[in-house]
Amino acid sequence: MVQRQVPKPSEIFELLKFKKVVLSGKERRLGSAQTIEELRAIAKRRTPAAAFDYTDGAAENEISLQRAVQAFEDVEFHPAVLNDVSEVNTATTVLGDTSALPFGIAPTGFTRLMQTEGEVAGAGAAGAAGIPFTLSTLGTTSIEDVKAANPHGRNWFQLYVMRQREISYGLVERAAAAGFDTLFFTVDTPVAGARLRDARNGFSIPPQIAIRTLVNASVRPWWWWDFLTTPKLEFASLSQTGGTVGDLLNSAMDPSINYEDLAEIRAMWPGKLAIKGVQTVQDAKKLTDLGVDAILLSNHGGRQLDRAPVPFHLLPEVVREVGADTEVMVDTGIRNGADIVASLALGARFTLIGRAYLYGLMAGGREGVDRAIEILATEVRRTMQLLQVRTVEELNPSHVTQLTRFNRVDFEARAVTDRP
Repeated sequence: MVQRQVPKPSEIFELLKFKKVVLSGKERRLGSAQTIEELRAIAKRRTPAAAFDYTDGAAENEISLQRAVQAFEDVEFHPAVLNDVSEVNTATTVLGDTSALPFGIAPTGFTRLMQTEGEVAGAGAAGAAGIPFTLSTLGTTSIEDVKAANPHGRNWFQLYVMRQREISYGLVERAAAAGFDTLFFTVDTPVAGARLRDARNGFSIPPQIAIRTLVNASVRPWWWWDFLTTPKLEFASLSQTGGTVGDLLNSAMDPSINYEDLAEIRAMWPGKLAIKGVQTVQDAKKLTDLGVDAILLSNHGGRQLDRAPVPFHLLPEVVREVGADTEVMVDTGIRNGADIVASLALGARFTLIGRAYLYGLMAGGREGVDRAIEILATEVRRTMQLLQVRTVEELNPSHVTQLTRFNRVDFEARAVTDRP
């Protein structure tokens, strides 16, 4: 029989632990976010629908993005046991230099429209974390200002070859002069993908104030206050703006770009050259034969061709074919540090995050980006410890299985094959 007693006041007071009062609303909401998905929920509450959907959305029915996210969710890990993981080293070497974590910040366009601190917040947070930051050709902060925000860190530049070649060439020269160490030549954007959320929202650059916009903004006045009281948007490459994102891309991009353009840029650029947007093994082999320093397996975050290959699914075969000769990186669909660890285990040298950092930016500016990096870094470290590996180099394919989902077509094909 349970014996009961009158609780002593001193014992009750020992149980009462009051948390420190946090006066800053920003600090409270960012501290409450334990995952990138929770940062996304905060970002959605704080950002007008058009700007949030531009970030969150993808092309057409968004199948490419859904499949990329699902691919990481379908990973099964295989941990070792009885290894000392009291100390874990998350650092790696990529494109000739070190990174404190095995991921960097991907290039994103029109970033100050999502939150006014934009690329300055991303570059500053990347520098503080010891990871690379990539500026987009369609960024809203100049090459020089990004360098000023991250003066001692690694800055990379993403290049679109545009109809007016002199614009692209000028950007290459400016990035080199500013000390950017790597150029990401993007090859998956001959024309703009069909961003249907943008079309439905009437999203334009710059944002237009209409009745629908005012209604949506009425519960998010801080966003408009920031937008209207900070310096006018500046684009790294576009001197004129006006119209939808698709209109701007189609007016600027050149669907005729080819390997001659790659050779021209290679001759101009003094640093490392990576090709962003590779989606087949054949192209990976051809580019490797041409001597590029790295290839980035990417379907542009699902924002270009819908139903494009899932980069994570493509990774093992590309690594087998070219991994000994060039560095293979991957992006698209990464929402958790475990996704990063799985990519490294299957042979990726490095990963890039786009939406994950932008959710943090929208949730809380620079501090939100810091929080996004902190969340991913914690997840990377914890996943490595639970797999019982001490360094990034110890990760290998034996740690990961990509589970297969069978759809109706798969099932019917197997049924036909199995018939006597």
